[in-house]
Order: sequence, then structure tokens, then C-alpha cells
Amino acid sequence: GSSKPLWVVDGIVMEDVAEIDADALSSGDAETLISSAIAGLNSDDIESFEILKDGSATSIYGARAMPGVIVITTKKGKSGQSNLSYNGEYTVRLVPVYSEFNIMNSQEQMGVYQEMQQKGWLNYSNTFRDKESGIYGKMYQLINAYDKTSGTFGIPHTEEAKNNYLRQAEMRNTDWFNELFNLNLMQSHSVSLSGGNDKSNYYVSLSGLLDPGWTVASSVNRYTANLNTTYNISKKLSFGIISNASYRKQKAPGTLSQSTDVVSGEVKRDFDINPYSYALNTSRTMSPNEYYTRNYAPFNILHELENNYMDINTTDLKFQGELKWKVLRNLELSAIGAIKYSNAAIEHHVKDDSNQATAYRTMPDAIIRDKNPYLYTDPDVTYALPIVILPEGGIYERSDNRMEGYDFRTTFKWNQSFNKIHTVSLFGGMEISSVDREKSWFRGWGRQYSMGDIAYYAYQMFKKGQEENSQYFTASSSHGRNAAFFAMGTYSYKSKYIFNGTARYEGSNKLGKSRSARWLPTWNLSGMWNLHEENFFKTVQHVLSHASVRASYSLTADRGPAWLSNSQAIIKSVTPWRPSTTVKETAMELSDLENSELTYEKKYEWNFGADIGFLNNRINLNTDIYFRNNFDLIGATTTTGIGGEVDKYANVATMKSHGFELSISTKNIETQDFSWTTNFIFSYCKVEITKLDSRKRVIDLITGSGFGMTGYPHRAIFSIPFVGLTEDGLPVFINENGERTTTGINFQEVEKIGFLKYEGSAEPTHFGSLGNIFTYKNFRLNIFISYSFGNKVRLAPAFRAAYSDMRSMPKEFKNRWILPGDEAYTNIPVLISTRQYNDISHLSYAYNAYNYSTERIADGGFIRMKEISLSYDFPKNWINSLGIKSLSAKIQTTNLFLLYADKKLNGQDPEFFLSGGVAVPMPKQFTFTLKLGL
Repeated sequence: GSSKPLWVVDGIVMEDVAEIDADALSSGDAETLISSAIAGLNSDDIESFEILKDGSATSIYGARAMPGVIVITTKKGKSGQSNLSYNGEYTVRLVPVYSEFNIMNSQEQMGVYQEMQQKGWLNYSNTFRDKESGIYGKMYQLINAYDKTSGTFGIPHTEEAKNNYLRQAEMRNTDWFNELFNLNLMQSHSVSLSGGNDKSNYYVSLSGLLDPGWTVASSVNRYTANLNTTYNISKKLSFGIISNASYRKQKAPGTLSQSTDVVSGEVKRDFDINPYSYALNTSRTMSPNEYYTRNYAPFNILHELENNYMDINTTDLKFQGELKWKVLRNLELSAIGAIKYSNAAIEHHVKDDSNQATAYRTMPDAIIRDKNPYLYTDPDVTYALPIVILPEGGIYERSDNRMEGYDFRTTFKWNQSFNKIHTVSLFGGMEISSVDREKSWFRGWGRQYSMGDIAYYAYQMFKKGQEENSQYFTASSSHGRNAAFFAMGTYSYKSKYIFNGTARYEGSNKLGKSRSARWLPTWNLSGMWNLHEENFFKTVQHVLSHASVRASYSLTADRGPAWLSNSQAIIKSVTPWRPSTTVKETAMELSDLENSELTYEKKYEWNFGADIGFLNNRINLNTDIYFRNNFDLIGATTTTGIGGEVDKYANVATMKSHGFELSISTKNIETQDFSWTTNFIFSYCKVEITKLDSRKRVIDLITGSGFGMTGYPHRAIFSIPFVGLTEDGLPVFINENGERTTTGINFQEVEKIGFLKYEGSAEPTHFGSLGNIFTYKNFRLNIFISYSFGNKVRLAPAFRAAYSDMRSMPKEFKNRWILPGDEAYTNIPVLISTRQYNDISHLSYAYNAYNYSTERIADGGFIRMKEISLSYDFPKNWINSLGIKSLSAKIQTTNLFLLYADKKLNGQDPEFFLSGGVAVPMPKQFTFTLKLGL
């Protein structure tokens, strides 16, 4: 099921926002999350936001509201007031330090390399021409480098010279974090102007984010503009205009997609230059100023980040108009229309001298020529030798994603009170929306960045592409159409008893063409009893300030993945693979079978809650208990293949969950000058998949961030059972047949998966926060702690059958198996010898299985000092004489440290999943904020 909350901004449902859980808004970073989630909206422009989780909210605002609705209202000008305000934020992010991680220093790492050399690795003949090499490979290259001018080699081929070179590397201790991360100032500035009179009001804002980048080769500049005006045409008629514009220019390290070898179990990413993962996985014996070897070509991370990067340009525009007509004193009609446009262009520049481009033309000798996979061997030429097909230039890739859409919504609102006893409120309307998306991708070979951007390529590049049946450009489009009718009625008796009912009837072209599938009614019934309005409550008012109990029952729904659309059979043109380019042809392919019954993901939910205040509201308690049954969840399922499609998407799963939410707010001390308030939030949620018609492989269940299986949470983590080490130090597991084995692991096994051990959910079951706010006169101190428990985290895959001298190793390797008998004291496998590697088949299976075994799992629970901030409001009598209405300053620290985390994590952030690419964890940062009002 979808975990994407529904965002409603000024009455319009936003389709294109980041997937931020509604509960994350209580983490203390609400404004930051909102402004980063919704393009064109700056946090300073937000008047209010409200998290609505009950069914009444979802029924009105949209079907796609499984986890909740987040309603955001932007600021407006006020009649008779003119305000000019400035908000500036200045942030410094700390550079990570090795003392927080479990990474070997250069002395420890060199000791491992020496053992590897003794076991047949890192010798001259292999390492000199290896695909990837670090300090030893560089040493051998220098030994082989002859300078004709001086008549000398880079390093004399003597034991003394080699030992001196290695000794320098042993004492080098390169701090890759210092080399690849920046300590600079990120700035955010916003200026707003508001005002108005009886006829109109306005709010205008401009903002800019200037981020020079936390890591090398990364930067972000973001500019936004907002206009919100309201014109009172008459006392009964008003018209409002809201427009937003946003432009973001971003630079990021170049990256390729991650892939998984489903046979051996290895997860890898070619040409990975993520600064964070590089700092964690690269040997500290290496120098940042030297070129080493990667993909058989010269490689230096600083040079590569300068020559292999992405430019991301995003533009978002929205224009919205709202007409309100107060027909009668108690009846108001409104109409809202909005036009949205978004364009995102991602350009990946792989320049001429980058390692990625150079790898395509590296063949210094016959051995590397025959081993380099980036060269091309023509299958149509007998006894053909590998040749270069990128003789000059680099690679240029561009992806464009464009979205155009409109929304139209009409509503009526009627309120009436009868004798101040009965109050009736009715609300209803209809809405339609349209979203058209276009995607295109292009790859250009041989772009000569240093020669006027002229293309220079060999025709064999396209011949190779044809033989691989790969494309050099793609284009696709999609069209979404939605319509809905909704109504809500509320009745209140003396403000004691409140009853609410809602209904919504929605349809989407993304679902099956069957009327029962495409159109869906959703509804909600809820009631509230305000006990504090009862006469008997007066007897307890000295203890209880207010008390309310409520209950609701609802059916809500979600349209499922936006890209999914097979209400009719989808037929696409394709170019089938042929063994020879001379018989290439175009064909038609049945891409997706018709699924006329594909329908909404649905959820029934019971919710029971209470709101209680004690001691004149010095203590406030809010609690909710919910029970959810999700059904018709959409996922991939494997069929017999009858009809032409083996794997297809359908409504294949059901899921149930229940949870408890508690919020306690207390005013501990409250005097004229000093106050202390505490806010505590606790949430518990348990999820179980009760039905899932899908095939799971072992590799799916043990890798990634969790997978679904019947009887378990929807993101469950499984492990291969580890039972110890052999007398040779090799890891031993239990396989699908119940046998003890080292290499007999079938990562593609589908039927026999019961041997895997269930570790737990990847998502926490217990989470919340604790905040304390202290005020003294104009000072305000906020100490905010977040926590979560009940989940498991997979440790980073650090073990391999064969290592290079470019990679770093975790400190666990100091406790590795070395001598017979060590298996009784350690579970860290041996560094195998080249003889073992050659004699024992599929040893890589064993070490990949170890990475995903029961030995490499940790508890994901943590307690984090999320925020400490101190703010000061300058006294009015000081600043008014200077013509200033308001002035405040704040110093804030974020993500400062973990108060608790599992020791097995050894510095790995329990909230961060290192997926490669440009992913980095949340930094520790200090922010100074200045707010000025004129």
C-alpha cells in the first residue's frame, strides 16, 4: 500500500510532492520538510499547517490519503496593515569524522594488506594490471615507469625502496571526509511584503537558498516567488489569486543505477563516486593527490568529481484563482481553478578525461585489452580483437520530465444554528483534475567537452547498441484524469454531541474500465461527546478542565502507483533482439494485458480517541487507538503466462494494522517571567500482511530495506542463518535444504524460503518525541529529542571473497580468523588465499551470504538529540524607536548526537540507508536565524 500522504495547499490537492510521512511533521523540522516537499513554496510563506488523520478529512480532500492529509494554508495580507519582513538563515554543517565510524586507519589497513600479499594477493603480475588497485598497484606502476630523460624508474625495484614507499602509505592516514566534504555557509533569505484595505489585500514574497554544497561537486541554488491577493468586489463577492514560481539549479556527483547480481548475491554500482560512500569504503593509505586505478583506467576521486557530475534544473509554476460568493448569510459558494506546470531536466556530464570515459579506451597492452569489458569485439568478424569505440570525448546523458495539469473545484458551505441548541453544517462539491506527463531520455557518445562540444564517435558504438538491443534515446507520455463528487454533514446538539458524516464518489482513468473498479464511493461516520458541556462535569472541574471522547469508522482509498495504467491492453512498438544487425526490424509487443477489474487500494479503519485537560489545562492529553484493514493492495504477481504476460500488476494483497498514539502536553512551571512546558509523543504501530499473491526470491528478502511476505510486516527483513566458521575460517550457513554449507546458497530460490530467519521490520513499531521548552522573559530554549524502536537495520556489506588494495575495511577485521582454533572465539571470516579462491568454486557466494546473514543485523532503535535552539525576541520598547516592529534571533543545532543506538552499528546512522548515488545522511548542523519586521 501507498505511504504517501495527501498534501492540500490552499484547497488544491498536490500530486507532485516528496514522500514525507505525516508523522515526520512532529519531528521539529516541520517547516523544512514542507518547503522541501512542495516545489514553489517557501516555509516563511506558510500561515498554518494541520495534520488530519481521520476519515472525514480524507473523504473531502481526496481518495489518496492512506496515512493522512496535510492541509497547508499560505499567508495573506491583512486589511489596514502594511508589513515588510525579512528572514535570514545561515547554516554551517559539520564534516564527519572517522572517530565516529568503525573504519581502519592506514596502519591497521596496511597490516591487512601484508597478510593479503602473503596469501598470494597484491603480487606484481596481477595487481599491476588489475581492474581496481590502490597503493600496491601504484607502487608496481611506478616500478615499471621508465623516464627516458633521467634514465630512472619511478621507484627502484629494490626491497628498501618498496618498503619506504609502503611505509609512507602506512603513516598517511588520509582523512577522506576532510577531502570530500566542505565546511561552508549555506544561506537562505526571504523578503515578504503584505498589506491591504477594505477592497483588497496582498502578500508578496521572494526567497533564495544558496547552498555551496556539503560535499565536493554538489551545490543547490533555489529561488521562489509567491503572490497571494484577494479582491473584495462587494460585501458578498471576493476573488483571490495565488501564484507560485520556483527554480532550482543543482549540481551533484555523477551516478549510475544500482544493480544486484541475483546469482551471486552481490549488490554493486558501477562508477560509484558518492563522496560519502567513497570516504567510508576507500583505503586511508591512499593519497588524495595521486591517480590510482579503477576500471583499468587512471582514477582520482577529486578529478573525477570535477569531470563526472550532474546538472539538475527544475522549474515549477502554479497559478490559482478562487471566487467566493456569499449568496445568503449562511450559504457560501466557491470555485477554485489552478494550472500547474513542472519541468525537470537532468544532464549527466561525463567529460573527456573522466575515469568513466577513459575506461572505454584503455588498452595499454594485450592483457588489459582482453580483460576490459568496455571495449568492443565485433561478433561478425572472425578472430576479431577488442577495439575502442569511444576514441575521443565523453558521454552526455539528458533526462527531461515535464508535467502539465489543471484542477477545478466547486463547493458550497451552509451553516445554521437553531436556538443555539441545534447546529447544522453542510459542505459539498465536485472536482476534476488533469495531469499530462512527458518523459524523455537521451545518451550522446563522444561529446568533446574540451573541443567545442563536437561529437566524435565510432559507428561501432551504435552497432554494439543494436547487438545489445539497447537504446540511445527513449520517450514516453502518460495522461491522468480524475473526477470526484463529495459531501459532508455535521450536526451538533448544544455543543455536547457532534455527529459527522461524509461521502465521496471518485473516478480515475488509471484504473480498470469496469464501472465497479474505476468509480469508488468512500465514506466516513464519526461522533464526538464533549463531556465538559454536561452539567455533571462541574463536580470535577477542579481537576478536569475539559474532556471529549470520539469515534469514527471509515472507508478510504488510494489510486496506487501513478505510473500504473492497464485498464486496457497496452501495445508498444519494440525492436526485438536479433543476433545480427543486418536483420534488425520493428515489432509490436503486448506490454501489459488488460485488467478491467484493477481497482483502488482500500482501507477500513476504526478510530477511538479522547482529549482531556487537567488542572486548568496545565496538563493536556490526547490519545487515539486505531484498527485498519487494507485490502485490494496493488503489487506484482506471477501468473502461468497464459495470455502472454508472466508478471503483471493486480490487486493481490491484504494487510491489517493497529496502533496507539499518545500526546501529553504539560505546563510544568508558569510565572510572569519564566515558564517550562513539556510535549511528549508516543506512537505504536504493528502491521501484518495477511495475503500476498506474489513470488519471492531469497535475494529479494535479504537485500534492500525490507520486503513483503504473508504473515509479516510489509517491510520485513530476513537473514540467511549463520552457524559459525569452519576450521579454515570460512563462513557456514544453513541453506534451503537444511544443510550446513559454505557456498551452496541459491539466491534465486523461490519455493524453499522457510529456512530464512525473520529478523524484524525495517520500519519502527514504537516512535515519538520529547520536547521541553523553557522561556525566561524574551528568551526561549527548546530541547527536542526524537526516538524510535522496534525495527532492524542491515549492516553495510563489507565482506568479500577478494579485496583490492583500494578498499577500506571495518575494524571487525582485527578480530578475523587467522589460525586454526580461532573459530571458537570469532565469527569474522578469514581473508582467503588465492589458492583457496581458485580451488573452491563460488566462494563469492559465501561472503555475499555472510553480508546478509544473521551475523550482520543490528537493532535499529535509537534516541537522538534532534534539536537544541535558543531564541531571543528583542524588547518592543528597544526596537520601536528605530521603526522596527519585530526583531528576533535564534541559534539552533540539529542532529547533534545520538543518545542511544545499538553498538553493532558502529557509526552507521540508523535512519539512513546508503543506496549509493548522491545519498548522504542528515548532517550535524548549526543555524543562525534572524527575523526582522518593519
